[in-house]
Amino acid sequence: MPPFRVIDIAVLSLVLVSLVAAGCAKRPATATTAAPAPAGQAATTPTGPGRGAPAVTATTPGSTVTPGAPVAPPGGTPATRPSPREFVSVPGVKDIHFDFDRYDIRPDDARILDENSRWMRANPGYLVLIEGHADERGTNEYNLALGERRAKAALNYLVAQGVPAARFTLISYGEERPACRERAETCWARNRRAHFLVKAQ
Repeated sequence: MPPFRVIDIAVLSLVLVSLVAAGCAKRPATATTAAPAPAGQAATTPTGPGRGAPAVTATTPGSTVTPGAPVAPPGGTPATRPSPREFVSVPGVKDIHFDFDRYDIRPDDARILDENSRWMRANPGYLVLIEGHADERGTNEYNLALGERRAKAALNYLVAQGVPAARFTLISYGEERPACRERAETCWARNRRAHFLVKAQ
């Protein structure tokens, strides 16, 4: 093969690698969390461009996002998983909030989770539902996955404080249940949350 052909192939290969790398850099990134995912958990990557149909995702530790699919709680079956409608809010358990496109637990929110864990340990007869929420920016699919990561980060923190994992059910609503509907950062900050509800066993 003539030398100019080898050079042409090398240049073409470099151009293709550059194009692939540039395309990958455009994907939204989510920061790592201070509360690591449970061992054996598959990474969840939102798929599909644009906005899909509204979807709600129920999940438990170690699962991946599958909109609308029933998921068994630890040690249970899908038929025994309590319905989100059975849970209520209580004054002793408060929401935590997150920075934009993040799911790590901030210091002020860690203090709220410490208080929540004290309530949960003092009231062992209650199951806990953790809802993960996102603001409206991003696709439905991306926000469902981000909401799940936020709920799991909260769960991991609470389990580390001594609350049994079997008491938790997780659900991600993504952007579908905003606490506030204004298009401003102060409103979006309220929507980026993990919301806690409880149910007597």
